[in-house]
Amino acid sequence: MDLFQTVEQFAWIGWIVLILVFFTIETLTLELTFAMLGLGGVAGLVAELAGAPLWLQVVVGAAVAALLLLLLRPPLLRRLRRGEDPTPSNVDALLGMSGVVIATVGLTGGQVRLANGDTWTARTSDIREITPGVAVTVTRIDGATALVRPTEETAQS
Repeated sequence: MDLFQTVEQFAWIGWIVLILVFFTIETLTLELTFAMLGLGGVAGLVAELAGAPLWLQVVVGAAVAALLLLLLRPPLLRRLRRGEDPTPSNVDALLGMSGVVIATVGLTGGQVRLANGDTWTARTSDIREITPGVAVTVTRIDGATALVRPTEETAQS
């Protein structure tokens, strides 16, 4: 018995291993990509059980996986994400938030009270200092420090 016949005879084992690997990876990623590849592997296994030659099994598995990735995955992802809250959270929610300087802010530090009521250590990204009472906008978060700049209304006056 030559190598090709042995591989063809035990191809079902390879398909099962491939399916298990794809579905295991899918449980870690949750993006439906590996689920579609796993279903393509199931199609290849069905072709093998139907007696198709190895090359046809691979073609069937790849074609089914490609079709599922292109046609089924996008609408499934849209449906899954339909109920998501689009509101930014954590650090993303602070970017662009307004606040008021409560202790002079410069290159080395200061404090601001943000619109959500939080008091943050803050600094500027340029040389000028911002005095207490001036309205500012958060441009970036660097660890536990907010980088701020004067808002447009106060910067023009």
